[in-house]
Amino acid sequence: MKKYEFTGETKIINTLNGEITLRRIKASMEFGVIKAGDIGGWIEKEANISENGNAWVCGNAEVWGDAKVSGDAEVWGDAKVWGDAKVWGNAEVYGNAEVWGDAKVSGDAEVWGDAKVWGDAEVWGDAKVWGDAKVWGNAEVSGDAKVWGNAKVWGNAEVYGNAEVWG
Repeated sequence: MKKYEFTGETKIINTLNGEITLRRIKASMEFGVIKAGDIGGWIEKEANISENGNAWVCGNAEVWGDAKVSGDAEVWGDAKVWGDAKVWGNAEVYGNAEVWGDAKVSGDAEVWGDAKVWGDAEVWGDAKVWGDAKVWGNAEVSGDAKVWGNAKVWGNAEVYGNAEVWG
């Protein structure tokens, strides 16, 4: 049995590649803290959420393109994940956060608020990115590192360990 099904509710969003139709999901079985019948968020296609683990998209969150949510990861609130972005492990993307391109968010990492992660950037481990922070390019935020406020981390920058970048 599949862990979710489409509700029949759709919405059209405008992207750089034109209009895309997203479909709302609903849990068809219990897994993790999700109960059968719980209404989820919006995805473009089944490949956007793994059937394995407790991965879930809920609220008004949107996942499209070749983006994938897997493991026990969660995307919720008004968050958006698209392109070839990957969110896995116990990672969480929520609030108005956006993750796109080939970006990866994994481990116990969290991206929230109005934070943006894109390009080939990676946020992993117990790292946290929030507020209006932006991480892009080949940048990495890992370990227990924190990036917040209006901070920008880009290029080949690495923020790791207990480092904090803000402002």
